[in-house]
Amino acid sequence: QVQLMESGGGSAHSGGSLRLSCVASGNTRSIYCKGWFRQAPGKEREELALLDGDGTTSYSDSAKGRFTISQDNTKNTLYLQMNSLKPEDAAMYYCAVDPVCVPEFFRYWGQGTQVSVSS
Repeated sequence: QVQLMESGGGSAHSGGSLRLSCVASGNTRSIYCKGWFRQAPGKEREELALLDGDGTTSYSDSAKGRFTISQDNTKNTLYLQMNSLKPEDAAMYYCAVDPVCVPEFFRYWGQGTQVSVSS
């Protein structure tokens, strides 16, 4: 089992920045793939960024160029640096991890951290 705890959400102005953190505990050695997702009210969950065990990253079109996924393995922490925030970035943000890099089937999820962006 893996437990995840996100933090760092809050309010930002349009054009501002936030950095989200996700601390993992439990059987962290089983984790190969890590990702950030978000879900706004009335919308489907959206995959934003993935980071696999080889260090390969991938980004959605909405995240590319503005968001950066990174990790600090010494702290078992995953980050999402979000720059140039837009009002449409407002959502609940989740981190998720799994031994296998198939985001649709990620088994371990955090409880989410809320991000709001004012224009």
